[in-house]
Amino acid sequence: MKNPASANHRKGAGRQVSFALNDQRAPTYTDWMKHRVDSPKGKQIYSQRMSVVEPVFGNIGTNKGLSRFSLRGKNKVKGQWQLYCLVHNVEKLAKYGRLS
Repeated sequence: MKNPASANHRKGAGRQVSFALNDQRAPTYTDWMKHRVDSPKGKQIYSQRMSVVEPVFGNIGTNKGLSRFSLRGKNKVKGQWQLYCLVHNVEKLAKYGRLS
């Protein structure tokens, strides 16, 4: 946008998008999952992903440059993935595994 301040909907300006929801449809699996994630227990469990899983994929994808596998075949791809995971874990050991 040329003027980002105009997107502030609290001042009454900017673009508005509306979606008509059909309340007559049956709940889908997506609705069920949204309900589970939005529950207090779901929020507590999902918040742990940021400290457990997602930084690993971010490090391997961004820092190590694995956006695509360079090999073909399930066994070769599995081996390449395990090699990247090994490098990730060795770096963690080198950085944080020192005895004090």
